Amino acid sequence: MTRYLGDEWTLPGINDATRAWFTSGRLKVQRCDDCRTWQHPPDEICGGCQGNRLSFAECGEAGRIESFVVVHRAVHPALEDRIPYAVALVSLDDAPGVNAIGNVLNAAPDELAIGQRVRAVFEEVSQPEGGEVLRIPQWELIREAR
Repeated sequence: MTRYLGDEWTLPGINDATRAWFTSGRLKVQRCDDCRTWQHPPDEICGGCQGNRLSFAECGEAGRIESFVVVHRAVHPALEDRIPYAVALVSLDDAPGVNAIGNVLNAAPDELAIGQRVRAVFEEVSQPEGGEVLRIPQWELIREAR
């Protein structure tokens, strides 16, 4: 599979805090075991109650575009053949207060609007060192049947 931003683009760093998000092929978001607050990106302390009993829970893959930017100028030479592309801030339906950032695939940037419904799709790629399989969340528009 060809990566959306190209094979030369840097892969995310994986550690205990990011592994669930980038490897599961599902949206797994940190949640406080005490007050049930969702938070992303993960942290060592709950933003709701300051507790430290945190785990990862799966939430649905649908959300809403809250904001987006269309990139017209490559910030790195490896992205020159990808412009223009859109990066969206998406609020997750099943994780109140959580926003996630990702590319919007399979839609021209001029098709996007704040409020549009999107769903997570996962770009699968193996890390060159060690071969761990990443499933990187991206977004696609939920198109209504006509």
